[in-house]
Amino acid sequence: MSDNTDGAVGAAGDDESLAAPTGVSRRGLLGLVAAGVGTGALIGGSAVAASRVSPSVDAAGQYAFRGEHQAGIVTPAQDRLHFAAFDLTSTATRDDLIQLLKDWTAAAERLTQGLDVSESGSVGGPELLPPDDTGEAQGLAASGLTITFGFGPSLFRTADGTDRFGLADRQPAELATLPLFAFDLLEESASDGDLCIQACANDPQVAVHAIRNLSRIAFGTARIRWSQLGFGRTSSTSTTQATPRNLFGFKDGTANVKAEETEALRDFVWVGDDEPQTWMHGGSYLVTRTILMTIENWDRVSLGEQNAIIGRDKGEGAPLSGGSEFSEPDFELRSTSGEPAIPEDAHVRLAHPTQTGTRMLRRGYNFVDGSNELGQLRAGLFFMSYQRSPQQFIDVQSALAKDSMNEYIRHVGSAIFAVPPGTRAGEFVGSALFA
Repeated sequence: MSDNTDGAVGAAGDDESLAAPTGVSRRGLLGLVAAGVGTGALIGGSAVAASRVSPSVDAAGQYAFRGEHQAGIVTPAQDRLHFAAFDLTSTATRDDLIQLLKDWTAAAERLTQGLDVSESGSVGGPELLPPDDTGEAQGLAASGLTITFGFGPSLFRTADGTDRFGLADRQPAELATLPLFAFDLLEESASDGDLCIQACANDPQVAVHAIRNLSRIAFGTARIRWSQLGFGRTSSTSTTQATPRNLFGFKDGTANVKAEETEALRDFVWVGDDEPQTWMHGGSYLVTRTILMTIENWDRVSLGEQNAIIGRDKGEGAPLSGGSEFSEPDFELRSTSGEPAIPEDAHVRLAHPTQTGTRMLRRGYNFVDGSNELGQLRAGLFFMSYQRSPQQFIDVQSALAKDSMNEYIRHVGSAIFAVPPGTRAGEFVGSALFA
């Protein structure tokens, strides 16, 4: 697997990591039903019947869970997201944490193949016990599911400096709570966390099923601190994908780092061998920001003003200095009135790599979480970026303090996680951290 194709789609049989394990796959279960073996009969038949089924996992849309890097970073961005941050319980020990990561690894590898979390799964276990799998994904394909894990600063050292799990000396110097930025109105219920799981899929029920079942596995050891559903990816992570639009109606992430840019991934996304904490080599740092958009206010802004705020035209996505979507913005060009063609406080100017000196790989999603008591949408962008160093995000976000778009957005959630490298055969997620 190459550096820039983590989580590459594998065809059936061409990757050992995609070999179908024993047990009932969701598709295998459908096959039983279609063959006249009713669901009731399968439940009554217990695990014995289930174990006799030859799984037939549909390889289409599957991403390999194991590899050099975790899937879900440069993997072509799927359409749906369920993200969850967890806190370890007060009684959890180092051994509990290790066991949880082992259990999550085993379950995630099955889920990404379209399988239940265990061999007995949703219908193959004893009738007198709750099933291992909640079952709402029965009949659904893998749907391009990727599951990505991360570790927050509080896993290594609590706010009062306590080293709960003997990991303080393994904490990368750069893994620290992000500073408070201009216009931040952060809510504790949408910020921070000891652990995180990012589940992306092309079917929302598959993504929700993954988080729900991984949360069940964590019962007694970790609990969800906050979570976020997302739809309509707001970035493209491959040159094969068109640039999507955010809820302001503009194309988002035109200059994003793409999976095909090997050198850019090395320079801006993957943690290099110069990191003193060797367990992070090949990993990345994930920043999440929950950004509310004041949709109703934005919808009253004229088209010309919207274009000026963004610095691109709403239709083509081209910079206001001219050209097409992927034309390089000309920040020196002036209009006939003598004003900069791209305003000094336009978003594209302030965020552009030529201005900040850095790039990031973004995997954002739109969200709508209902409405408030005034009938206004609680909607916006769940921003996620992967970078080699958190300082890259800090530099960009600091540059956006003068962004005219700040009048229409509110940052209410903020978190950072160290995302370890991919998991190889025989390993569990983050195993090198405990070596």
